Amino acid sequence: MIVPGIAYGGDYNPEQWPEEVWAEDVRLMREAGVNMVSVGIFSWALLEPSEGVYDFSRMDRILELLHENGIAADLATPTAAPPAWFFRKHPDALPVDKDGRGLSYGSRQTFCPSSPAYREAALRITGELARRYADHPAVVMWHIHNEYGCHNAECYCDESAAAFRRWLRARYVTLDALNDAWGTTFWSQWYYDWDEIIPPRATGAVPNPTHQLDWRRFCSDALLSLYKAERAVLREVAPEIPATTNFMVMYNFDALDYWRWAPELDVVSNDHYLRSTDPESEIDIALSGDIVRSLAGGRPWLLMEHSTGAVNWQPVNRAKTAGELRRNALAHVARGADGIAYFQWRAAKAGAEQWHSAMLPHAGTDSQIWRDVVALGADLKALAEVRGSTGTAQTAIVWDWDARWAMEMPSQPSSELRYLELARSWYEPLWRAGIAVDFVRPDADLSQYRLVLAPSLYLVDDEGAANLTGFAERGGTLAVGFHSGAVDANCHVRLGGYPGAFREALGVRTDELFPLLPGESHGLSGGGTASLWSERVHLAGAEAVTSYTEGPLTGIPAVTRHTHGTGTTWYLATHPDPAALAALLDRIRTEAGVEPVRVTPEGVEVALRRGPDADYLFLINHGDQSAEVEVRSDATDLLAGKPVEGGTVTVAAGDVVVVREPRG
Repeated sequence: MIVPGIAYGGDYNPEQWPEEVWAEDVRLMREAGVNMVSVGIFSWALLEPSEGVYDFSRMDRILELLHENGIAADLATPTAAPPAWFFRKHPDALPVDKDGRGLSYGSRQTFCPSSPAYREAALRITGELARRYADHPAVVMWHIHNEYGCHNAECYCDESAAAFRRWLRARYVTLDALNDAWGTTFWSQWYYDWDEIIPPRATGAVPNPTHQLDWRRFCSDALLSLYKAERAVLREVAPEIPATTNFMVMYNFDALDYWRWAPELDVVSNDHYLRSTDPESEIDIALSGDIVRSLAGGRPWLLMEHSTGAVNWQPVNRAKTAGELRRNALAHVARGADGIAYFQWRAAKAGAEQWHSAMLPHAGTDSQIWRDVVALGADLKALAEVRGSTGTAQTAIVWDWDARWAMEMPSQPSSELRYLELARSWYEPLWRAGIAVDFVRPDADLSQYRLVLAPSLYLVDDEGAANLTGFAERGGTLAVGFHSGAVDANCHVRLGGYPGAFREALGVRTDELFPLLPGESHGLSGGGTASLWSERVHLAGAEAVTSYTEGPLTGIPAVTRHTHGTGTTWYLATHPDPAALAALLDRIRTEAGVEPVRVTPEGVEVALRRGPDADYLFLINHGDQSAEVEVRSDATDLLAGKPVEGGTVTVAAGDVVVVREPRG
């Protein structure tokens, strides 16, 4: 147990303020119900003012102050922001971009992940921190680094090139194996010496796709090795203190393969920020929350950062509307978060993030944000018993970083395909229908699911393909999106026709692809239109569900259904419009026997967390009209603190209701 109940707080950076402000900070934290803060994330320059010279006096006073006021500390290793003195001594530790341009220090994360000098310095400060604070009563968790890969996921310097070659030698052992995997007979790219291999730097034409894919894998692993090295130092000194680092499962970040990272974390944590341009950002919150819970193996996780209002890094940084702060936070709890934290506690008056919102804004306590922060603290206290409960899903969506990286490389049949957008287009109608969803790797254990969806799985290895098709063969329902199964783990096209690895299980064979131009669409016989993609599908046992009614493929199947073993497979060889896709997925999940968590009026999001003795039903009204939802007659409204009357609850427009329903 990190803290009792739901953890609540944010990044605390007292070093930005005179010490006389600190007492006010902790007083206000107690008023807001804050019980845990992250400290020291960007404090390297103050903790180690020169190499090997340490000053922990400020951190000593901060941790004592927090402990005296009953506030736990998630103590960070400050390694995301090396100080200027380090780079003056080790300029070779600075990163180099794809074009060979060396970058300078002066912001955060301006280091090469493969730099030996950086690793040595990072482990040294981590060890000093661990030895000093391992037994401090305020410290309940280690916060390793911060947002790995946020600004330096890739470095193309010579040190990185050498590390890449070492990674490749471990993966392939021989150059013959590498040349075969990379298909280097094409364009005379054959390698005769390991030292000939370099990162996929800027070049005149399209780089080798397998080279690029292995580079993405290496970059993720290079940063993971840094995390594991710091964690090893911390564990040696304080093995009983759990460690985490904050993921970024958000719309625009795809640098790291979090399936490989998640097992290395004692507690899975995530940062999540909204796009000002997304009119339904609540869907992104739900989608990312379901991914993070799935990364955590279905266990609760921590929301390490989000915003009370505007961020500072978008072209236009909008404030949150009335009630949005509360809805956003409780939506994360609904998806499995046992902790809600913000960047940051007190809004900065100087620095690169001075216009980023905070729990205590520039306006101080006489502000709507502060009143909302205090109210949220009370809400989270009322939800303390929800802590530790888990989700329940009969539907899984296949999510794979290798497939995402591979599909979005240059020289695809269409540059219009975006992995996240395709996944969200399938997720959204399920979210609207109240269907609980997990995300899974292609090779995951699927025995608990009735329905598995693979909206976009361009790359799949043999093991993953066999696992998915075996799921259907054993009685499950599998639905596969277009351009899936096309290539193997080395980005080699699976010969014999598309969709490659899934042809037999889907009962179809495609001999040619017909991607659609931007803005182009064709009618479908079942109603609606198709965009983005089409292909000439031949039935090989499957039945046509929907066909094209116009264009060069008129009469050709666009959606098919097939009996495979004792289960059912579906192939969506195109991208139906939202209404048509929603209707199709509704039919697929209904036939699979998947029911919603609860039927709710339009605009009311529903999610369920299951505890040992009760279910916790989260109802979030994103609409502008109040709504009635049926619940058990012996249910309790946790936020209102009273029993439900009449077997229904009213969810006001923009409001949230959390209901405890006893089981058994």
